[in-house]
Amino acid sequence: MDFIDQLKQFSKRVESLKGTIQTEEATKTALIMPFFSMLGYDVFNPQEFIPEFTADVGIKKGEKVDYAIVKDGQPVILVECKSINENLDRHDSQLFRYFGTTSAKFAILTNGQYYRFYTDLDNANKMDEDPFLTINILDIRDNQVPELKKFCKSVFDIDSIFSTASELKYVHEFKDVFTQQLNDPSDDFIRFFLQGCYSGQKTQSVLEKFRPVLRKALNDYISETMNDKIKTALGGSGGSVSVQEVKPAEAPAEDSSPNNTAESEKRVPNIVTTEEELEAYFIVKNMLSDVADIHDITYKDTESYINILYKANTRKWICRLRLTDSGKVLIIPDENKKETKYQLQDIYDLQQYKDQLSEVLQRYL
Repeated sequence: MDFIDQLKQFSKRVESLKGTIQTEEATKTALIMPFFSMLGYDVFNPQEFIPEFTADVGIKKGEKVDYAIVKDGQPVILVECKSINENLDRHDSQLFRYFGTTSAKFAILTNGQYYRFYTDLDNANKMDEDPFLTINILDIRDNQVPELKKFCKSVFDIDSIFSTASELKYVHEFKDVFTQQLNDPSDDFIRFFLQGCYSGQKTQSVLEKFRPVLRKALNDYISETMNDKIKTALGGSGGSVSVQEVKPAEAPAEDSSPNNTAESEKRVPNIVTTEEELEAYFIVKNMLSDVADIHDITYKDTESYINILYKANTRKWICRLRLTDSGKVLIIPDENKKETKYQLQDIYDLQQYKDQLSEVLQRYL
């Protein structure tokens, strides 16, 4: 079985067991040990996979990390485990303390679903604050598969992974910077774009004038690029099929026999996803990228509004947007799905509601 197939199979296992696991020990036994077994390690061989590995920290003796993976008698990977119900953000400091006391070059913090991979790119023998790779077992991206495969026992090579880690670290940071600029272009970023198209003095008032223009241009470009890719995928290389034409409509469930076809077609809503709706969607998507995986934030259009969802689940809607020539309205649900409406002057006003939207999304995680 190929590695990608093993991952898919393992992902199904995690999905099926996730709701039944309540403790850290159960997480280790049901999810984490099988994960490292999938990578080729003998989790029952204490000469290769050591549980409760001692990592003394300064004057504190007997400090233990959950597991250490050993090669040639030396620890090369430290693994700190938490319950699948715990958020990993509160626990990286513990692993940070252990890292500098051993010869291990890599550290992994996991709750059985999320795996964060760390090394010491910034300062030797001092674990970086940010992971160079984060994997969600329930949503593994294609470009992450070869990176994870490098941690398989059969191909594990410290130098190769360390070299890749540096690249991954900066790719991640560049994405973060770009997301920030999409949401709120900095003065320097605006000046960069103005160099080739504006010859006047680039005063602060000029920068403020062009800030929303650049923000709109960047988001428009992304929307148009994605639309082109979708059209090409749907209509072939000619791109003759419009996204609006093929978007599923919420038609009534009635008899679709030939005799009723014409009448049914008349009742199918004409749903058109506008450029403004797509742009608003990308603003919300980018705004919430630090709360959840950006790929999990999706949308579904209807006749009256665009619905922004978590994992395409209509019961987990983050917000709704009614964007018409007569007005723009943001609708945010509370814990009981009671709607609160906010009038917008412009879709870029969405930035003001980041905290409320983040709170809604957190309820679905």
